[in-house]
Amino acid sequence: MAIGACTFVIGLFTDRETTWAGYLVTNYYFFSIAMGGVFFYLLQSITQSGWSSAFKRVPEAMMSYIPVAALFFLLLYFGTHDLYRWSDPEAAAVDPLIRSRAVFMNVPFFYIRIALFFALWIIFIRILRKLSLREDSFDPADHEGIMALFAKSELYSKIFIFILAITFTLSAFDLVMSIDAHWYSTIFAFKNLVAAFLHGVSVMILIIFILHRRGYFPFLNKYHLHDFARYLFMLSILWGYFWFAQFMLIWFGNIPEETVYYYVRWQDGWKVMFFLEIGLNWAIPFMVLLPIKTSRNMMVITMVIAFLIIGQYIDLFVQIIPGTTGVLKFGLIHAGLFVGYAALFALVVATALGKAKIIAPNHPYLEESLKHKF
Repeated sequence: MAIGACTFVIGLFTDRETTWAGYLVTNYYFFSIAMGGVFFYLLQSITQSGWSSAFKRVPEAMMSYIPVAALFFLLLYFGTHDLYRWSDPEAAAVDPLIRSRAVFMNVPFFYIRIALFFALWIIFIRILRKLSLREDSFDPADHEGIMALFAKSELYSKIFIFILAITFTLSAFDLVMSIDAHWYSTIFAFKNLVAAFLHGVSVMILIIFILHRRGYFPFLNKYHLHDFARYLFMLSILWGYFWFAQFMLIWFGNIPEETVYYYVRWQDGWKVMFFLEIGLNWAIPFMVLLPIKTSRNMMVITMVIAFLIIGQYIDLFVQIIPGTTGVLKFGLIHAGLFVGYAALFALVVATALGKAKIIAPNHPYLEESLKHKF
């Protein structure tokens, strides 16, 4: 964390534009991972999934990063003009398109929206966390009380998942797509939502594996591994679908306002990143996890997760950097910021895990999870 903080401060004095661009990439990276954990938690609650109930405290812990991310996104205010061309009054004066969107794309309204989104997310996250911890305090014999609390959690999850889908979509438009002020894509936000889900689940599984190797979750078996691998397999296909749909439709339509985005990313070294992105986030998970044998091997799944962790960074790097600095370079500033944020994320998640029982003892479907098999 100290490395990250020092990198940020030094970077502001030596290369301000690169620092703010790297700051946005890394901040959005870990924020999206935490949101992916939230989405997984909500989906498991709504569908009353039994197989994953013993691991629910891990996505719960990932949720706790959202309030921290909120603080860092508000700090982004001081780098607004370095990232978003539409925020510069001079740009609006000479650019009719930016000027026409000024009612929506202006600095005060931009941060009001971001603050509102985070406020909604934090409220629901705290409600769900509180209900989960209250469940632990019940007498195991009080089946009716536990089920009433479980039903309440499911209800709030149903409400939250719709709010999350809409607000995360709008936040992706604001935080990332608006960097390229002249470009738009109707698929962009859906692709980013699926990416958050895929990579959030990847990190969640990695945390579970680390805890298992430290003696926690001793009941983890090949059937759990199979289900985790199937999540990665399924979400990588969905990610690949949205990635291809966005690219193919823009390529086929050949409309200048849309193709300008990919024209930049089809030049020089960006073209390598373009193909590397699809390879790491779709091709490798798809091919490696397709056989049953590999999808039940913890080491193989861990290797796939490592590729996905790199793939998500490349995905966001390709989205953000061309419209900010425009320089294809991963330097010490980017590395230092990533190390700092990774340490902060690990600290927040580990602290949250330490504040509650790592396995919810009164969950109605706990027994099904402990003895999970097909």
